Amino acid sequence: MKRKKIGLFGGTFDPIHIGHLRLALELKQQLELDEMRLLPCHKPPHREAPQASSEQRAEMLRIALQDCSELQLDERELQRDRPSYTYDTLLELRAELGGEVSLVLCMGEDAFAGISSWYCWQELIHLAHIVVVARTGWSLPQNGDAANLLKAYQCDVNSLNDEVSGSIVLQAPRLLPVSGTEIRQQIHAGESAQFLVPDRVWQYIREQNLYR
Repeated sequence: MKRKKIGLFGGTFDPIHIGHLRLALELKQQLELDEMRLLPCHKPPHREAPQASSEQRAEMLRIALQDCSELQLDERELQRDRPSYTYDTLLELRAELGGEVSLVLCMGEDAFAGISSWYCWQELIHLAHIVVVARTGWSLPQNGDAANLLKAYQCDVNSLNDEVSGSIVLQAPRLLPVSGTEIRQQIHAGESAQFLVPDRVWQYIREQNLYR
C-alpha cells in the first residue's frame, strides 16, 4: 500500500509571493507528495514580528491559492496565541493524522543551519522527515549540531515512502530570486511589486495599504 505523504511549508508569508508558491509546487511534484500545506506562523520565534497581521497574511494566502488545487492553506499556527513552534505543529498533526502518514517538513539551508536553536529540535526528526532545500549563498554546515543531525539521518528520497519520519533529504528545486523583505521595501519606497506576487494579492495589498 502506498504511504500517504503530506508536505509542510511554513513561513511568515509577509507577503506570499511567486517564489514561495513556485517552490512549494515544485517540491510537491518532485517529492510526489499527496498534499503540500502552507502554514503561516502567528508569532515567529526566530525573527521580528510580521508587518501584516495574521489575518491579512492568511487572506493573502487564500487569495493566492484560489486557482491552485495542488497547494493548501493550514491555519493552525494562527489559532495558537503563543510562539509558533514547529514541534507543537508536528505533535498536533501526528495526533490528527495517525502514525502511518509520512510528514515531510520542508525548510531552506539557512533554517536548517540554525535548527539547534529551535524548540525541542532533537524531537523533530522523530515526528517528521526533513527536506532541506538548497539556497543561493548558503551551504550545508560542516560541523556542529546541524551537521551531526545530517550525518546521522541523511537518506535518499525513497525514504519518504518507506518510513513516516526519521530521514533528512536534500533537494535543489528551481528558486526564483524573490524576497519578501525586498517586496516590502519596494512598496514602502512607493514602487510597484506587480508580478512579484499574484495579481489578486497585489490588488489586496493596495486595497489594505500594506507595507506603506
